[in-house]
Amino acid sequence: MLIAGIDEAGRGPLAGPVISAAVILDPKQKISFLADSKKLTEVRRESLFEEICTKALAWAIGRAEVDEIDRLNILQATLLSMQRAVASLGVLPVKVLVDGNCCPMLKFPVEAIIDGDNLIPEISAASILAKVTRDREMVRLDKEYPGYGFAKHKGYPTVAHRNCLKKLGPCLIHRRSFAPVRELLSAVEIVEALTIL
Repeated sequence: MLIAGIDEAGRGPLAGPVISAAVILDPKQKISFLADSKKLTEVRRESLFEEICTKALAWAIGRAEVDEIDRLNILQATLLSMQRAVASLGVLPVKVLVDGNCCPMLKFPVEAIIDGDNLIPEISAASILAKVTRDREMVRLDKEYPGYGFAKHKGYPTVAHRNCLKKLGPCLIHRRSFAPVRELLSAVEIVEALTIL
């Protein structure tokens, strides 16, 4: 039975897209050391990324951009990125297993599994593909939007990121619907309004 695993990376950051991956593993090609991507070193994730892409029966990436996150909310944008990942698979699954407790609307039977990225190899593989893809994207965006440290914190709300955000203000890839960014923009608007007065 062809089972696709889905997981996402990037629900919590203040900047950048949310990225999901869908993976159908090949039972004839074993991949060792699959686990939740957050529990693996960067070197191990990168190595497994290449192995998964080579050995999986099918894999695909889906994403939702910052404007979609701000318009839809992060949960709906995440589910949309999952739908896009599954829709891009070259092989149709019989069933889809998703990490967490929310399922995207799909034309296949879907089951949400809490801690699935630790329990289900297909979801672990998807977790790794999503994490590595998003991390690489944030390293690229760091060059496009220098000064924020995206290559280090990947957009997550670290102290360093928040300090840069206060100093430089939000850039185009910051999520304006997220409280720390929204509050900063509101403060700027108040100051601008008072300046006009």
